Amino acid sequence: MLFKAFMPDMAEDNIHSLDLKELWQKGIRGIILDIDNTLESHRVLKPSSETLAFLKNLKDTGFKVCLISNGKEDRVRLFNEDLGYFAMAKAGKPKKKGYRLAQKEMGLSNNQVAMIGDQIFTDVFGAKRCGFFSILVEPIESIENGFFYIKRFFEKNIRNKAKEKTKK
Repeated sequence: MLFKAFMPDMAEDNIHSLDLKELWQKGIRGIILDIDNTLESHRVLKPSSETLAFLKNLKDTGFKVCLISNGKEDRVRLFNEDLGYFAMAKAGKPKKKGYRLAQKEMGLSNNQVAMIGDQIFTDVFGAKRCGFFSILVEPIESIENGFFYIKRFFEKNIRNKAKEKTKK
């Protein structure tokens, strides 16, 4: 069913509401993160103290971490400058290439990797295509241009169903 390819395995309000111990118990050992509207607003150039605390919690729990973004090289480089993670700009999500490079960097199997992102048609769909656990978070801020408005309109029904599924 086509709809299933867009349905995340988990839906959360934001990265801070994730239960990292639950992910670890599911066998997840590596996390691929989107940057814009998942970790920070697209206008925030460097990780905030809250994001740094979240990333520290990931590391302290034992997760390997990679960043992949469809954003520009300068944006991703600056964001990752003090973090030192494997980070890929212009990843072309939902194409598999960026996801597979991150997976290879972490040295993990498909069932050990989770992707966390705010977009269904890029982050979730790309993760599903690779056989990764997919986690959808609400976007940090609304982007009000025509393209995102249309995407968010089509995502709304899937988001609602994912939240219902996660609450069960």
